[in-house]
Amino acid sequence: MSDLDQLTQSLARNLKRWRTERNFTLDALAARAGVSRGMIIQIEQARTNPSVGITVKLADALGVSITTLLDYEQGPHVRLVPPEQAVRMWSTEAGSSTTLLVGTESRGPFELWTWHLTPGDGSDSDAHPPGTMELLHVRSGELTLVVDGEEHLVAAGSAASFEANVAHGYHNKGAEPVEMTMAVSVPPAHAGAY
Repeated sequence: MSDLDQLTQSLARNLKRWRTERNFTLDALAARAGVSRGMIIQIEQARTNPSVGITVKLADALGVSITTLLDYEQGPHVRLVPPEQAVRMWSTEAGSSTTLLVGTESRGPFELWTWHLTPGDGSDSDAHPPGTMELLHVRSGELTLVVDGEEHLVAAGSAASFEANVAHGYHNKGAEPVEMTMAVSVPPAHAGAY
């Protein structure tokens, strides 16, 4: 079985599991996530491999980390993730990429990411649920962080934090690659809240 097949099977199994644990119907999850009911059915039946954006929307709507949605086999106290098990979530032909390093469900999803953005490349994200926070540290290059349409320059060695309940993006408008680490904290989802 290929890595993509394993990812598709894991996502199918875990999406159905978490939807059931949250007592969400297909329609309720579709409404919360802004993803069609048909797409959720296809994912749960392992008939499609959704985009990173759809996977993020589903994880946010369920109140779990992408790590948990992709692989629930986690130890009770300490979880070690060797480099070869980190999940490459996004990449471009220019060489930019994001990798989910590790995540946890303690008090809601909490994830740690590493990013590599080549000059001229970037990624935009829809708003996350209210209460979502992102923290980032730029190790090299200069990041143009866009939050709710406003640009913020984050130089190498600098850090930033922001509420991610608005549209936001990460862009490299400079001449050098951007290397950064990012942490994302999402509040837990509750079946009665929307």
